[in-house]
Amino acid sequence: MDGMLSQDEINSLLSGSAPDGDAAPAPEGDGTAGEDLLTSEEKDAVGEVANISMGSSATTLYSLVNMKVNITTPVVDTVTWDTMIKDYERPCVFVQIHYKVGLDGTNILVLKEHDVKVITDLMMGGDGSNTDGELGELHLSAISEAMNQMMGSAATSLSSMLGKMIDISPPEASLVNLDEFGKPEDIADFLGGTFCKISFRMQIGEDLVDSTIMQLYPIDFAKELYSHFKETGTTSQAEPEPAPAPEPAPQAAPQMQPQMGMDPSMQQMGMGMQPQMGMPMMQPQMGMPMGYAPQMMGMGMPPVNVQPAAFQNFAGDINPLQSQENIELIKDVPLDVTVELGRTHKSINEILDFAPGTIIELDKIAGEPIDVLVNGKYVAKGEVVVIEESFGVRVTEIIK
Repeated sequence: MDGMLSQDEINSLLSGSAPDGDAAPAPEGDGTAGEDLLTSEEKDAVGEVANISMGSSATTLYSLVNMKVNITTPVVDTVTWDTMIKDYERPCVFVQIHYKVGLDGTNILVLKEHDVKVITDLMMGGDGSNTDGELGELHLSAISEAMNQMMGSAATSLSSMLGKMIDISPPEASLVNLDEFGKPEDIADFLGGTFCKISFRMQIGEDLVDSTIMQLYPIDFAKELYSHFKETGTTSQAEPEPAPAPEPAPQAAPQMQPQMGMDPSMQQMGMGMQPQMGMPMMQPQMGMPMGYAPQMMGMGMPPVNVQPAAFQNFAGDINPLQSQENIELIKDVPLDVTVELGRTHKSINEILDFAPGTIIELDKIAGEPIDVLVNGKYVAKGEVVVIEESFGVRVTEIIK
């Protein structure tokens, strides 16, 4: 009957194969992780590019946090949004970097909230243990600056590898709660389908950070990286290899060594001259004319007259009046004079709690002399006085 399927056709459909040996049509792209959108060669190329980029980024991050940073070899895969967020910590920080010169695409870095807090604390001069409290604008600004320098260094490495100028726009960091988040397209359009995920293991210090960071590429951008990588590799292979250097011919007898300052034609003549049997070798002295007869080997050298070097004594030639005139030349140079009432140390959380009326306790005791600094150098002590309506300082002691 027309429109009815036979049992063989039903069995073929259930088993996933087409009847009569025909290949089943490939499903259209629906954003599933099962789509093989990148070949193994393309994944290898993208992984190599990411490995070089993250290698230079780790060096930059080390200079920012002043602590050992290790980023391992990347793992490249094609995933969807649902498969990516299934096992990742919540919430997390998304950092978007747009390529504006050399490449056309978007690069998204995904970091865990705890890792961002540790990096921010280290950049602020802490030991990485101050991770309490919520992640705020200060953390996002700090991680954006860190990513800006890291990805800028990575762009420089890519420029050297691909042989073209590559530049990025300033990164944009945002905190994303994966459980409450709506559509992934609100972050980037390519996150709505299948995209390229590159996973790294990042370690900072001994035990401060040991987690996974991710780098997300659109499929088209990953293929573009592969094409640039392949062109660069093809160009480098097409260059002819240098011909091996010819082996030197064996010499039957020692040659006369050419001396510095000799005429090239005389050097060539000397190279072809062989010493006569029974005659000692003669070597011209450095700086002697060619017609001068050198000393025979085995004969004593003539005595050399050696005298100690004599230097002029400048001890009594310094004129104090002239030195004073030189000081007069710089007396009009302005210097910054700073009066320091006291100092204290506060954590970032305490500073964020500042408000009008907050009292900050300093390390100075009431009545203790204050410090006077000139261009940051401690030069005197003094006490605070009032001159009409302005504060002043009476110098009580000069620091020598």
